[in-house]
Amino acid sequence: MNDTVDKLVIFLAKRDGIDKLVKTFQYVSKIAHWHAEAKNPEIAQRAKQWEVASGLSRKAFRTGRFLTGFNALRRSPGSNPTLRFLAVLANAGEMVYFFFDHFLWLSRIGTLNPNLARKMSFISAFGESFGYVFFIVLDFIALKEGVEAEKKVAALEDKSAETKSESLRKIRADRVMRLMAVAANVADLVIGIADIEPNPFCNHAVTLGISGLVSAWSGWYRNWPS
Repeated sequence: MNDTVDKLVIFLAKRDGIDKLVKTFQYVSKIAHWHAEAKNPEIAQRAKQWEVASGLSRKAFRTGRFLTGFNALRRSPGSNPTLRFLAVLANAGEMVYFFFDHFLWLSRIGTLNPNLARKMSFISAFGESFGYVFFIVLDFIALKEGVEAEKKVAALEDKSAETKSESLRKIRADRVMRLMAVAANVADLVIGIADIEPNPFCNHAVTLGISGLVSAWSGWYRNWPS
């Protein structure tokens, strides 16, 4: 039976679709700003305003999302001690990310002291990057287990061809979803590193733009209703 936290998480998750759409706007406009900056400053400025507005809108949509990680640990922390440990680290990082992102949003819109924005951005990005490293590790473990499960199913002789085919289909579908998750998490990790440790590669508009679009579209694929 779902309790109050479960119901709240389900409610908040319904905004994932619009978040991915607005994230697409945010990073398309970032690339457009970079492309137009030298030749058409007016268009570049409009693209920059679109990017900033999209980024702030996404932060509003994510209000309360830190509860998702808390609920994941509460309901399904992992099937063995190693997975539970990795899940705690991954979800703890994500919870820090979403929690401090609230303060980043409030400081950027002027509700809190704007001078707090840089500090909140660093803490939020650090939590995000920390969590995504362990989410990637968890996905690679799941991919490895999937390959082993596929070999076992393929070697079975006491199952009908139809049953084996269905089992293999489910394993391969899960593998695609895991690969999409890895792509999204790696892309978001690049964006996080750009905030934590600015450098020419991660902070380039094209790198950030492509990373944002990979993250948005991978998430879109994974969450698209079947």
